Amino acid sequence: MALWRVHVELEDRPGRLGELATVVGGAGCNIISLHVVGEPTDHGSVIDELLVKVPEDVDAAAVVDAVERAGIPCTLLVRADATELSDPVTTALALARMVAADPGSAPRAVATMLRARLADPSAPPGAGHAHTLRVGAQQVHLGRAWPFTATELSRAAALMELAGQLGMRAHRSGEPDGRRVLLHDGSEVRLRTARPADGPLVAALHARCSPESRRARFLSQTPRLSPDRLADLVDDGAAGGRAVLALTVDGGSAVGLANLGGVDTPSGVAVLVEDAWRGRGLGTALIRRLVELAQEQGHSEVTAVAPTDNLRLTRLLRRAGLRPTAEIVAGRLFVRAALARAVPVA
Repeated sequence: MALWRVHVELEDRPGRLGELATVVGGAGCNIISLHVVGEPTDHGSVIDELLVKVPEDVDAAAVVDAVERAGIPCTLLVRADATELSDPVTTALALARMVAADPGSAPRAVATMLRARLADPSAPPGAGHAHTLRVGAQQVHLGRAWPFTATELSRAAALMELAGQLGMRAHRSGEPDGRRVLLHDGSEVRLRTARPADGPLVAALHARCSPESRRARFLSQTPRLSPDRLADLVDDGAAGGRAVLALTVDGGSAVGLANLGGVDTPSGVAVLVEDAWRGRGLGTALIRRLVELAQEQGHSEVTAVAPTDNLRLTRLLRRAGLRPTAEIVAGRLFVRAALARAVPVA
């Protein structure tokens, strides 16, 4: 059996949906789900999206032909997969919860809701359809194989508005830190500004990390940080830098640390994530917070230095919505990424 996505323009009159089901069933296929994805037309018809299970020996195009012979226009036929069988309302609520925990995750949540991908607006247009969703000062560039409908985009805009309102609330409360972030696996962490008293937490985090993780962050595998280095990492801004700590929800352990700048490299960024917490989206959340801080401080770019075999940092910057460039100089990888100008919150 194969799963296909079919869009049909269905008249709003009694029995029409039953006729559609009869035609699809007569072709040996089964409608797994149906929901409205388009606004009503002037004639009262709406665009419905069907997920149809089609036997391997049945041509999906022949099913569409049968539906159209019944006087029901089909506007789309593309392959789907089993992951799309989840209940759309449950999915939307889960995505709203993710955005509530981390407003910066809204672009990824919107892409998931629309079964689309986040697109690079400067890249040459490829196959498929693209759309730029604008809500206030926020922009999300999306792409997928079939057109976006007004109904879908209005739902996505509601999610973006939620993120914007939560971001404004955090800004006005004076507590942009201390936010909870929902990670990919459903676990949560708390992000807040690091303080000098957090030295023991950071020392324990460093000790738990593998030599490879220490080398990627510090260009050294040393198992212990010197008191001066530790003090710099949890500097509260006196030296011009900022540090963001990722804590377990109970605050008992530090599982990640991100640093922005200092006297010599005011726009430099660096991230350390405990090995057991990698692959959950924590590094991206930390980078995203550093980007916010860099924009607030008026930086036009962020920079980083890493071992030449460490491509993870550039991936994190891309996932945070930036477009990093890199070059190897004197045996080290130097990374730069331009920042958009921060939009003041009224």
